[in-house]
Amino acid sequence: MLEIEHKFLIKMPNVEVLKKLNGIRILNITQNYTESGARIRKVQENGHNTYIKTVKKHITNLTRIEDESEISFEEYSALLETKQGGTIEKTRYVYPYKSKNIEIDIFPFWQNQAFLEIELKSENEEYEIPDFIEVIKEVTDDKAYRNYELSKKIPKEENFWNLLALSVVL
Repeated sequence: MLEIEHKFLIKMPNVEVLKKLNGIRILNITQNYTESGARIRKVQENGHNTYIKTVKKHITNLTRIEDESEISFEEYSALLETKQGGTIEKTRYVYPYKSKNIEIDIFPFWQNQAFLEIELKSENEEYEIPDFIEVIKEVTDDKAYRNYELSKKIPKEENFWNLLALSVVL
């Protein structure tokens, strides 16, 4: 399946506003990367856990081939044994907006910013960002803002995230 998306660094949105949006889904995601480069996730929604393995192949900065499948808890646990880098935890708010899905990822290590992603059907498709969102900059082409790159920087000490948050904003 093709994944075509734009990614933005945004100012931290008002979570209470997000929770009240029509059609909102709230997902708690724990994400890791394996030695083979696969992404594995535990996704919790409404108290139910789903385990997902994803392998992506880069086509362009906007487009990737995405092979995603649901896996068992046992497969997930075995793949966790091969993880590299740190574990990313985030809360994802997904909601429909003008015939597209908007995904906003909020991380515990950032107090003032978050990510917004918009999935498209083609690289040339037009889109709008909701007017209550304040974009800092588009980071679609910036590898430093990929979750995989962030996972490599996750240390054991929480203070590091405060420094990282400052360095990314500045």
